Amino acid sequence: MFAIFTPVHGGEVGNVTRPTKREVKGDLTLSDAVAVALRQNPDVLKQLTEIERTQGLYISARSAALPHISLLADYNQQDPRLLETQGSRVQQQQGANVLVPTVGKDGQLGPPIDLGSLLSAQSSNTAFNATDKTWQITFQAQQVIYAGGQIVASIRAQKFVEESAYYQLRDVVDQTVATVRSQFYTVLTDRSLITVAEETVKLQEDLLKDQTNRFEAGTVPRFNVLRAEVELANVVPNLIRAKNDYLLAEIALAKTLGLDPGPGGKPQFTCVGELTVIKRPFDLLQALDLAKARRPFLKVQRQQIKIQGEQVKIAIAGYLPQLYATGGYKFQNSRFSDRFDDTIDGWFFGFTGSWDIFDGLDTYGKTKSARALLESARINYRDSVQRVELEVQTAYANLITARETIRSQQKNVEQAKEALRLANERLAAGAGTQLEVLDARVALTRAQTTELSARGDYNKALAEFDRATATDTNYTETFRDPLQKLEARILGTNVETVKRETVKREPGKAVVSPSTPAPKKKP
Repeated sequence: MFAIFTPVHGGEVGNVTRPTKREVKGDLTLSDAVAVALRQNPDVLKQLTEIERTQGLYISARSAALPHISLLADYNQQDPRLLETQGSRVQQQQGANVLVPTVGKDGQLGPPIDLGSLLSAQSSNTAFNATDKTWQITFQAQQVIYAGGQIVASIRAQKFVEESAYYQLRDVVDQTVATVRSQFYTVLTDRSLITVAEETVKLQEDLLKDQTNRFEAGTVPRFNVLRAEVELANVVPNLIRAKNDYLLAEIALAKTLGLDPGPGGKPQFTCVGELTVIKRPFDLLQALDLAKARRPFLKVQRQQIKIQGEQVKIAIAGYLPQLYATGGYKFQNSRFSDRFDDTIDGWFFGFTGSWDIFDGLDTYGKTKSARALLESARINYRDSVQRVELEVQTAYANLITARETIRSQQKNVEQAKEALRLANERLAAGAGTQLEVLDARVALTRAQTTELSARGDYNKALAEFDRATATDTNYTETFRDPLQKLEARILGTNVETVKRETVKREPGKAVVSPSTPAPKKKP
């Protein structure tokens, strides 16, 4: 493995700082480039904020299972004439001329009383005394008791969303590291090609100088000088293109590292490294199994299946009843007093339940849709597995092709150098021709260019292979994954214990430390 990346996750992302872009000057190693990219690459920073967003959604979903306490206040005032109107309506409803006899103290019948008038007077008097201003203050707590499993499923779904965001961060980090490695090796390759082009120009200049001296001495015709001048003019554009490719490669790397352009648009760093050839201890079948177990992209797809499974439970909850408990304490003014500060208070408690017997097939439609999305997530996962397998197979084939090309061109470069040496000696002795020297020079340049390009292609293919198999970075795993045992079995069978520097995790920071050289296969 190339690097260890320990992102903050599992509810501990904290405040993500946005570092200002800065210049990197002087020598820049591959490990330093990866560290700078993990601190400043915009894609990594955006994914860190995405983790914060999903944590907020998880907190919001969990709040539905907790009691909600609220303070309610209400104040009303109305025209007193409305109260009088209410009293007159009461009077009309009571009726009139209802005579009720009375009995005196001596047991004799007294004068009758008009009951309708008496009730009307009492109603009018009550309406007159009722206050036209009302207020109340209520402390209320509400707790869901049963919601058909909807709340639990929502919490689990949001937890899976949060975990999925973490795996997406890992996928972005792997992609960023692979991009940095590929661009870094492109810079090294282009710089090496500049050296080859400069050597070619230097040799052509020496050849032109030699032919000019021989022409002035009268040993060669003017044609040899003209031919040397033409060949020199032909190789100069190759040097110009090589320098331009090198500058563009540096600019692309600076963009990935999140750096501002240097003075004149030219970066101020110098990539330091070698185009080495390092093998990986995995065959193709093991690489495919390892990719299925480790690739964060597939972990995200597995999380999507879990999320859609919880969405099905949420939809099915519409068939079940819901029950809430409500309680609190209330303060209010008296309704039968004209004094605004005449206060009464008391507690209240109760239950509220509901059950949709028929909702117009709304729950049925939501359930059917959720199950379809679940099946779609499963299909997407199977398709994603095939995509990952294709990426691994392509990267593995490119590795083999580049490695075989390097082997063939290494010997070819040695032979081309020897052929050029012999051609120069033959020309100096007068037994050879200038055309032989030029042909030997072209063959050597072609062999060197092919060998250097193959080395660059191998390292870029290796970066892609490590990304496709997710072996470029090592993470502290905190979430359970069904293929975690497969990953441990493959790594335990093929890789010896790798000693790494201790990485301390700090909130909001990503740490990269160099790892040991590529492990060897066990006998």
